[in-house]
Amino acid sequence: MREDVKKMLRDYQGALQDLDKTDVLELNDAFTLTNHGRVKMLLKDYQGTLEDLDKANVLKPNNAFTLTNRENVKIMLENYQGALEDVDKAYVLEPNFAFVLIVHAHINWGLNKYQVALETINKFHLLEQND
Repeated sequence: MREDVKKMLRDYQGALQDLDKTDVLELNDAFTLTNHGRVKMLLKDYQGTLEDLDKANVLKPNNAFTLTNRENVKIMLENYQGALEDVDKAYVLEPNFAFVLIVHAHINWGLNKYQVALETINKFHLLEQND
């Protein structure tokens, strides 16, 4: 995809323009909306990112990839409780996905929920040992 190459070249505006064209063609595509939001995040348009990820979540609810991206932007907007809610949903959906485990532990640690963070880290280490 052209927008991926442009992102690698750090041409975020160009990538966003390409995705805007795609968005018009694929308004009901959660994957395109998620990518659109991720580029907006690189441009530090966190509110725009959140809007795209909210739309993607409506089109394809309970998608761990979308939820972890949305969690990330909520942290940037200092909505830690909202971020925790998204990562908790992603954790239920994908309890053995390493990225979700790391994010889940990180947010709980940041919210001083050390026991929950430790339990998640321990699960991550068990998962790593079994791979």
